[in-house]
Amino acid sequence: MAFLKVLDRLLQKTKINKIIRSRMFNIIILSSLFFVIIFLTFYYTVSPKKYDIKVGEVSPADIRAPIDIEDKEATDKEIEKAIQLVEPRQEVDPTIQISIKNKIEAFFKTLYESKAAKEIHGTKDREIIEALEEYNDFALNRNDLIILINTKDETIRNFEGYIYELIMQVMTTGIKKEELDNKKKKIEEYFMTLEGVSERLKTIGIKIVNSSIKENTYLDQKLTQEKINEVIKRVDKVYIRKGQTIVNEGEEITENHYKLLVEAGLINQEQKKNIKPFIGVILIVLLLESIILFYIYIFNGKLANSVSNLYLIVIVFLTVFLMSKPLSSISSYLIPAASAAMLIGILISPTIAIVLNIFLTILITLSTNNSLIVFITLLISGTVAAISTSNAHQRSKIIISGLLVSLTNLVIITGFGLINGLDAKEIFMNCFYGILNGVFCSILTIGSLPLWEYMFNILTPIKLLELSNPNHPILKRLLVEAPGTYHHSIIVGNLSEAAAEAIGCNSLLARVGSYYHDIGKLKRPYFFKENQLTSDNPHDKISPYLSCNIIRNHVHDGVQLALDYKIPRDIIDIIEQHHGETLVKYFYHKAITEKSESNIVNCKDFKYKGPRPKSKEAAIVMMADSVEAAVRSLSEPNKQNIEDLVRKIIEGKLNEGQLQDCHLTFKDLETIRTTFVNILMGIFHERIEYPEINNEEVEVSN
Repeated sequence: MAFLKVLDRLLQKTKINKIIRSRMFNIIILSSLFFVIIFLTFYYTVSPKKYDIKVGEVSPADIRAPIDIEDKEATDKEIEKAIQLVEPRQEVDPTIQISIKNKIEAFFKTLYESKAAKEIHGTKDREIIEALEEYNDFALNRNDLIILINTKDETIRNFEGYIYELIMQVMTTGIKKEELDNKKKKIEEYFMTLEGVSERLKTIGIKIVNSSIKENTYLDQKLTQEKINEVIKRVDKVYIRKGQTIVNEGEEITENHYKLLVEAGLINQEQKKNIKPFIGVILIVLLLESIILFYIYIFNGKLANSVSNLYLIVIVFLTVFLMSKPLSSISSYLIPAASAAMLIGILISPTIAIVLNIFLTILITLSTNNSLIVFITLLISGTVAAISTSNAHQRSKIIISGLLVSLTNLVIITGFGLINGLDAKEIFMNCFYGILNGVFCSILTIGSLPLWEYMFNILTPIKLLELSNPNHPILKRLLVEAPGTYHHSIIVGNLSEAAAEAIGCNSLLARVGSYYHDIGKLKRPYFFKENQLTSDNPHDKISPYLSCNIIRNHVHDGVQLALDYKIPRDIIDIIEQHHGETLVKYFYHKAITEKSESNIVNCKDFKYKGPRPKSKEAAIVMMADSVEAAVRSLSEPNKQNIEDLVRKIIEGKLNEGQLQDCHLTFKDLETIRTTFVNILMGIFHERIEYPEINNEEVEVSN
């Protein structure tokens, strides 16, 4: 301990100490701390656990996808299925049909010419058959040809028409190779149904047509590929969604499993480090931190100048943020974001709490991979918490705030549960955690509030109410050991509270500051007039210089006593500043009266050491202190006398320059003066002087 004290003294004399204590240094430290913790937590959330496994090995655990990834093997299978269903694009070759028709026409033309030659020139059948054989590509035998030669031309022409018609019907739509046999069979059936045609001609027709028709379609590669491409585009990719299992524990790792694990970034690959998540997290955290800092500097300059408040915000923010991850494993609705809003709202400002709650909720939602519903729930419940704890003067109000958070969670969770069609059991469990969240946040806030107050020396309304309790050790001592000072402080408190409320500053601080402003008189209570129960005045026996020192020292003694009792700094400031640099006029004039010709009285020896009031509350206590003491000494405390005296005292403080550091306006001073007069008239009003009644006269009247 001795070494640390020596080290601290050495540091205080060095430039390092100045740097460490500078506001900019602390802001840099806070910003860095905030960034590092948020970044690490965020990064390890978005960067999944990696595995050292290979194809053929057994999976050590159920490995789930941290992101949506495409299962390319499954997608390829779906594409193959779709391609198999694609009908190849076939085109009809019209030249084949024309060629067949030309052959048949040539055959029948020869037949007609031969028959005509027979009738005219008597050409023999043998010669005709020889001529027809040249065009017989239809597997017709000699008997078939003789039948055709001996059949009438009209019948032949009708028969030829049937053949053309049938070939046109069959060939125009196209014939595939696999359809050829079936087509021939149908042609046979068709010919057999013809009426007016002999059976021999039907057989000949079947031979001609079936030997003529053939495959006349071909695959159009270009059109078929275009059709396949269109089908491929319509095939939906197969995804393994975030949270779904890629491979189960104990399952052998296949090539496809390994590809999926690599795609998901779950395989340790020294040669290929994925820095995208790293850069992404840096960008998001830097953006959010920059927005927070700009907001504080632009809209809350006073907060930016308070290093302790900045430390408080960062610690509360990070504490709740770090709690969110383990709690979200139970239920995301247990995350105590509302507790941070309550604490910052009570300790600093509800407005700051609402704004910071937005950023805290965003970071929690991102780091815990939560849904939009959880984000909205945390955001709204945090806002309700900040608003409902504004001006929280009692711990019971924090409990009420927690109940409001529970109610808010209940409504939001139920509403979204019904919208999304969740089953009753799931809605009930989520509501249970939501209600528990409000209770948990209020307990956490109440339990930790004294710690924050102590660590950062912050004066909250709740702490002020505790300090105003008459059972506080200092106030109890004041009541017993210096009752006059106690009574005076109570009246000053009433005056200060009313005046502070009238001009819109912290009325509770003004009242409690008034209660403690004269606690330094406890060291020598009987040296102060209000505590002198007899006419014996100890100042009559000592020099005015000593008397002045005793009177002035009650400020220093009060500060020391407040430090001993760990009274907050804001109250100590009021104790220290409530006399400013004013003159102890009574003993100054006494010193002038008693001085000898050789002694010169210096007014500086009779002035308080200050400092002058730095806040409106301290200035109000200064004026209320002087006004109460002065009015109490009035022999005739009527309204006019009180008004004149109050105006004179306030103008005196103003003219002496005691109010130049506290930012009070002339309008504020006029409001304070009016308020003082109204309160004092209620305390020191003139009383009716009742005449003395003679007992004998009373008896006679009866």
